[in-house]
Amino acid sequence: MATSVETPTAESERTWIDLSIMRGDTKEELSPQPYRVPYTPGMVVLDAVRWVQEHEQPDLAVRWNCKAAHCGSCSAEINGRPRLLCKTRVDEFTGKALNVAPMKAFPLIKDLVTDVNWNYEVAKTIPPFKPAQQAPFTMYPEDVERVKEFHKCIECFLCQDTCHVLREHAGFNKYYGPRFMTLIASHEMHPMDAGDRIPLLHGDAGIAMCNVTGCCTEVCPQGIHITDNAIIPLKERVADRYYDPLKKWAYNRKRKREANADDKA
Repeated sequence: MATSVETPTAESERTWIDLSIMRGDTKEELSPQPYRVPYTPGMVVLDAVRWVQEHEQPDLAVRWNCKAAHCGSCSAEINGRPRLLCKTRVDEFTGKALNVAPMKAFPLIKDLVTDVNWNYEVAKTIPPFKPAQQAPFTMYPEDVERVKEFHKCIECFLCQDTCHVLREHAGFNKYYGPRFMTLIASHEMHPMDAGDRIPLLHGDAGIAMCNVTGCCTEVCPQGIHITDNAIIPLKERVADRYYDPLKKWAYNRKRKREANADDKA
């Protein structure tokens, strides 16, 4: 007796992925909500989250803009690691759980959206680039290369989110965080900058709080060597100014000469 064979439908042939999204209006209310999302080859986690928003949960809050890893808007945590939703492929997690949560270091607004306003307030306290002479001026290629990578920052604040001082100890009043160490470095290491942000680093910016674990560098989607090329050199400058007896004496003597010159003028 012949048996009938069921013709597969488009629906039965689709591949589905299991996705968990943390949802809630406060951190205390956050709870994982499971969803099944149809998989499309090449899709990124942001695609999956947006599918849930479009088809099942229109009130799901998620921040995104360019979907090209340039705006830094879609920062979140995927399986506990700070990452960009638009730059993380779903197929990285084949056979693994896929859990999406908001950044832990910052106050929660709703679901995957956090309040990162503190970062912009910090930026206002950093003295801007102060040219030693009016442009145009000459810069050598090695000088350009030294600071170029710092300008790649898209302010996704993933480095801030993974920083132990901010993430685990809420030390927002003690340390500006790695993002602003790169901003300060972009000025301090510029050969034509005449500003002095070393007192700020030693004081309110709190560079001494960093224990150079390198976790900020690991999560940077732009590949900026935050620890090696920004934080450690800035730490050395602070140490030279405040802790090296000879260099401290030389610096104070220089300042005294400058003050005397200003008085005579």
